[in-house]
Amino acid sequence: MAEAAVKVSEKPAEKEILLSVNNIEVVYDEVILVLRGISLDVPKGELVTLLGPNGAGKSTTLKAISGLLKTEDGEVTRGAITFKGESIANSAPDEIVRRGIFQVMEGRRIIEDMTVIENLKLGAFTRKDRGAIKGDIEKVFHYFPRLKERTGMAGYLSGGEQQMLAIGRAIMAKPEMILLDEPSMGLSPLLVKEVFEIIRSINQEQGITMLLVEQNANMALHSANYGYVMESGKVVLDGTAEELLNNEDMKEFYLAGGDKERKSFKNLKSYKRRKRWM
Repeated sequence: MAEAAVKVSEKPAEKEILLSVNNIEVVYDEVILVLRGISLDVPKGELVTLLGPNGAGKSTTLKAISGLLKTEDGEVTRGAITFKGESIANSAPDEIVRRGIFQVMEGRRIIEDMTVIENLKLGAFTRKDRGAIKGDIEKVFHYFPRLKERTGMAGYLSGGEQQMLAIGRAIMAKPEMILLDEPSMGLSPLLVKEVFEIIRSINQEQGITMLLVEQNANMALHSANYGYVMESGKVVLDGTAEELLNNEDMKEFYLAGGDKERKSFKNLKSYKRRKRWM
């Protein structure tokens, strides 16, 4: 299957911004500083990716946006998060969903002892247009026809099918924006390609804005319009997907492949970290 061509995109500042994260700090248990001044913008209708090594703070950034920090004794202690121009920092997760943001969490988190249909209906729990839910389930099956063939208990689905169900459940919320946390985790290379093709289709056909956290930098940048690279709770590099794919530091640290040990941006003397915090 041929790899998708790199999208060419304008910088976020030149677009209509749907989500803006401005210089936020996140603290867990009132003492552990995890995010140290993160700033990023997600334009309406775009697919933006957030890259970086384990422990960089990528998942924490998503949870700060979706309100799930509250479930882990985390809090945004500084900065602002705005969605459609309104503050959502430290709002409750159910309020964030009602505002139009839905997070697909790392590890799928489907309800294994519920059926596929029940899991999908669970995604629509905040909706008032109950009569449209059946039709929207069929739309999910359009993107994930495999789920239509496996409508039994979700716990019997393969890892790839569970990931499809998790994304389908997000679609059922009819969100304006989906946050995706490591959708490729635990999947075979062929399934990773399939899932990313579907993610691109949903973004382009449904117009759903997406913020994607992913360790597979090459696949993410071939799907995204724009990308940010995090290390140690900070953004150290950002640019269009094309710019990042052609960036020499990105090639060395995240796109090289093989067994070559990756260095850290912070230890590269010639690299001037691009500070996006104040």
